[in-house]
Amino acid sequence: MRLESNASIQIQKPVEEVFEGIVNPEKMTNYFISESSGRLETGKEVIWKFPEFDGKYPVNEIKIEINRSISFVWDPETVVKITLEKLPDHSTVVRVNENGKDLTEDNLKWALENSGGWANFLACMKAYLEYGIQLRKGAFNFMRKN
Repeated sequence: MRLESNASIQIQKPVEEVFEGIVNPEKMTNYFISESSGRLETGKEVIWKFPEFDGKYPVNEIKIEINRSISFVWDPETVVKITLEKLPDHSTVVRVNENGKDLTEDNLKWALENSGGWANFLACMKAYLEYGIQLRKGAFNFMRKN
């Protein structure tokens, strides 16, 4: 049995704006990461940094379908797939699925934590894209190791 984490949300913006908000590091640094070595593009590898964690996180095996989906690997055991669904009212449903880990006690904990993490990612993206609010700013300072 393979474990997966899932989260979804509706964002009141056209699919093109939501897609750009995910692949463009100038936008993503306002709600998710603190730094990126580049734009998400098929076949490219980028390095992400997060404000609350030490270290650099390579993102590879990137596959892009413009305005439809983004997939990548940042944990060698999993694949993240973000799909975008354009709705008639010009809003966008965003779904995140990360899967691939075998069922173990540690991996079950991972799946539960990651589902919450992806829900947070989506809420922060919605707040930023719809209202320009940076929910993540200062939200995880307590996690930093001093």
